[in-house]
Amino acid sequence: MPDLLLELFSEEIPARMQAKAADDLRRMVTDKLVAEGLVYEGAKAFATPRRLALTVHGIPARQPDLKSERRGPKIGAPDGAVQGFLKATGLNSLDEAKIQKDPKGDFYIALIEKPGRAAIDVIAEMIPVIIRTFPWPKSMRWGARSAKSGSLTWVRPLHAITATFGLETEEPDIVKFSVDGVEAGQTTYGHRFMAPGAISVRRFEDYEAKLKAAKVILDPQARKDIILEDAKELAFAQGLELVEDQVLLDEVSGLVEWPVVMMGSFEKEFLSIPDEVIRATIRNNQKCFVVKDPKTGKLTNKFVLTANIEAPDGGKTIVAGNERVIRPRLSDAKFFYETDLKTRLEDRLPKFEQIVFHEKLGTQAERIKRIERLAAEIAPLVGADVEKTKRAARLAKADLLTEVVGEFPELQGLMGKYYALAQGEDASVAAASEEHWKPQGPTDRVPTDPVSVAVALADKLDTLVGFWTIDEKPTGSKDPFALRRAALGVVRTILTLNRPLNLLKLFDEACALFPPKLPGEENTGAYAAHRLSQKPDTGPARSERYYVSQELLGFFADRLKVQLREQGARHDLVDSVFALHDDDDLLRIVRRVEALGKFLDTDDGKNLLAGTKRASNILSIEEKKDKRAFDGAPDAALYKLDEEKILAKAIDQVKAEASAAVAKEDFAGAMSAMAKLRPAVDAFFDKVKVNDDDQKVRENRLKLLNEIRAATRAVADFSKIEG
Repeated sequence: MPDLLLELFSEEIPARMQAKAADDLRRMVTDKLVAEGLVYEGAKAFATPRRLALTVHGIPARQPDLKSERRGPKIGAPDGAVQGFLKATGLNSLDEAKIQKDPKGDFYIALIEKPGRAAIDVIAEMIPVIIRTFPWPKSMRWGARSAKSGSLTWVRPLHAITATFGLETEEPDIVKFSVDGVEAGQTTYGHRFMAPGAISVRRFEDYEAKLKAAKVILDPQARKDIILEDAKELAFAQGLELVEDQVLLDEVSGLVEWPVVMMGSFEKEFLSIPDEVIRATIRNNQKCFVVKDPKTGKLTNKFVLTANIEAPDGGKTIVAGNERVIRPRLSDAKFFYETDLKTRLEDRLPKFEQIVFHEKLGTQAERIKRIERLAAEIAPLVGADVEKTKRAARLAKADLLTEVVGEFPELQGLMGKYYALAQGEDASVAAASEEHWKPQGPTDRVPTDPVSVAVALADKLDTLVGFWTIDEKPTGSKDPFALRRAALGVVRTILTLNRPLNLLKLFDEACALFPPKLPGEENTGAYAAHRLSQKPDTGPARSERYYVSQELLGFFADRLKVQLREQGARHDLVDSVFALHDDDDLLRIVRRVEALGKFLDTDDGKNLLAGTKRASNILSIEEKKDKRAFDGAPDAALYKLDEEKILAKAIDQVKAEASAAVAKEDFAGAMSAMAKLRPAVDAFFDKVKVNDDDQKVRENRLKLLNEIRAATRAVADFSKIEG
């Protein structure tokens, strides 16, 4: 079957847009092919700085013929309806229609046959539409056509379109169409400087080979491999080691069509700057890689650049030009760093009084004070020194006002650590400046130093409680203040810490640090007033704190489910434990979930779950029928059968043993106790008729079923468990 080759040749496409653009082109073309009945065998898209390319293999030469039936009016219908039917179906007369028998009357049926079109004609129609509707994040008009109504908008000026279609064994045909005056053909162009001439191509293999001969590596991954391997070899040849950077590699590969790797250097005096500042300077300004000494792990005064040309002088001029640009950049960075060192971190804090964190949550200075007080409360719970923790919390945000962080925001926290160490702060205090921001994502490390843990938790809890208090919660996919990430960071930190922490107590303490009257609000805040209108409590502040804490606990339950699901745990088990509302310690909840999961993998667990669900289903039906709950203790005098007595005794024993085990955090022991209930439940359902004719006996047996449900709630709400 024929193959399609498509190339859209333009001026330079920004590197950050290339990968998505290639994927969009593949998706849009293949989706349209399938919609037109042209099911293909395979497709692959490519991008270079000056072209998007696509090859689609195994496209049928023609669309399949389509046959369909269309129901028309009844026999004897008005002439207008008949004429409309004939016009819509293309029939010349009713003699060409069939008659379908129907109890409601006989109807005309038109048999419509639509012959398939040649695939090349279909492609010629669909490609211009795709080009005109292509979803570039930013696009432009250009040249004389820019003033014309409806002229093409493209990411950069579009110069040529290559479109061929045909069998591998034959000369392919050109897909004939034009877009805004650009005619599709089979001509493309090589490297802008080293081989700028026109190239005539036929199909993909021919196209890719001729481009390579014209100094263009079409495949982005191939360009990445060349850059990475050549850079590693260049560094190794000098006894050095490349500092790999995948994000930078992705960007650099989108800046060149023919990668040529070279090495430059800078003055050793700049090595007095922290390595991260050197790397950020060279990376951000010149898109170059840095190199380290494998013996010391420290950066050297070398860098690796990627050119887009094989220079006649071996690259000396290119290297010198990059060195000439990097030198003043490093000089600026050195000046910023040395200037920052002249001001102590605590001397920067007064400036935060003029910086608003959020219009309803006050200034950054007020927030820092809240974090300091909350961190001091958390410190004993995580084994941190209280005074060190308070000092760390006070200084943790100070580097946001430094020159280096102003230039390189990605270095926030890290620079705070360097400046804290430089002014003689305790190592734990300094580390907290960097680590209190963590974890920033699911793959980021979690703080482990107790001081860092206390400050990190205080920082994130203040954020969560604050935005909950002003009713700025995440909705759907919207989370502008990254509250889900903050909550997940708290979850991961607590689980890594492996210490019991009561979330509700922490929420309550964080809430207490916010003033009853928030900035811009008349009383206790719109959110608090809304809550008060629902359920009064002992006072406005207390009521608000209660509801914020309860809602946040549910929010954390969802985040814990996300975390445990990534670890292979079942989300319904988390629901079943949280539904008890008797524990807000994430560590205990996780242990209970783990023990419950192991228990449900056993035969005893599976059968007890089935029995409990059966009991719950019967209760739900009967409670709905009687319009009342069957709670309260059953009457032992009404037990008629031994199975009832045995079950009642087993329930009492299991309740006591499971509750005692849970109280000691022996969740495996609690599950073992629950297992003892299984044979009694099985025997009860095997021998006992719940809906006895005697209403008193029936009610008593339903109360006994409720006791089964109550007994299992010592460890989890089994009704929340799937299966």
